[in-house]
Amino acid sequence: MQYAKRQVMLRLLPLTLILLTLAACSGFKNGVYDMAMGLERRGADLEPATLHVDGFDIALLESRDRGERPTLVLVHGFATSKEIWLRFSRQLKKDFNIIAIDLPGHGESSKRMDKDYSIPSQVGYLRAILSEMAVDAPHLAGNSMGGAIVSLYAARYPDSVASITLFNPAGIHTHESELMRLLARGENPLIVENSRDYKQMMDFTMEQKPFLFWPITSVLTEKAIFNRLINEKIFKDMRRDEEEAFEDVLTAIKVPALIVWGRHDRVINVENGRVFDDLISDSRLVILEEVGHAPMLETPEASALLMGDFVLNCSGH
Repeated sequence: MQYAKRQVMLRLLPLTLILLTLAACSGFKNGVYDMAMGLERRGADLEPATLHVDGFDIALLESRDRGERPTLVLVHGFATSKEIWLRFSRQLKKDFNIIAIDLPGHGESSKRMDKDYSIPSQVGYLRAILSEMAVDAPHLAGNSMGGAIVSLYAARYPDSVASITLFNPAGIHTHESELMRLLARGENPLIVENSRDYKQMMDFTMEQKPFLFWPITSVLTEKAIFNRLINEKIFKDMRRDEEEAFEDVLTAIKVPALIVWGRHDRVINVENGRVFDDLISDSRLVILEEVGHAPMLETPEASALLMGDFVLNCSGH
């Protein structure tokens, strides 16, 4: 029996070596990543598109069939991309037109070191993108940094927004988080310099990490390392306006708002969700147990159901 096992192992050895060689090849890994993202896009009925706005090439995903349905515009958080919405969008594709944007400096959009990435500036970029696309009064959703952008957008342009959904939004830090304590010590787990940092960042930001097989995580790690300098600039630009009173922004929001927060958020303390809920006049707060900083990625089905029901109710369906 042992002899037979050795013979089988010897016969499989060349194939194993070939697979390992391919796995180590950057072209192979990127090919697997592109194929996987293509399958995810098709599953969500989304197709890629590009725009040129304010000196940026903007990458986005949009519904293949733009029917007479409410439009959702999805805005990702810091150092992420439009792809974080793919599994979330799969749940909503039948009832909504969906647009997921790579903000300037992120994903496949232009990354210019000479541009400003403060929250007010990013609101201006989002306004220009939606104007270029002729998107009128969409339902906006944002996670983390994207939530702050969506909040300020709704405050500035109340007649251009139907509703907002905020997933663990930035902007209010009344209650201290683990990230704030680390930043005070000069540490930032959201900036990735090596593969170990990437794993720690994933562990830090999410309580329920989505399953991703090795070639995908390897490509994502390489992208995060490659984008370190632009991410450092974006983070610095975002924090520049933190002294300004975001409370005034929230009290100016008059459209319906759904606030969804993961109980185990280490990036922004979940108790800040109650501040958002108190300051926005027409809002509802939902806290998800066993979830971290990215509900739409950690629990896409539950998060999509919450937003879908909320938006359909706002639309009179």
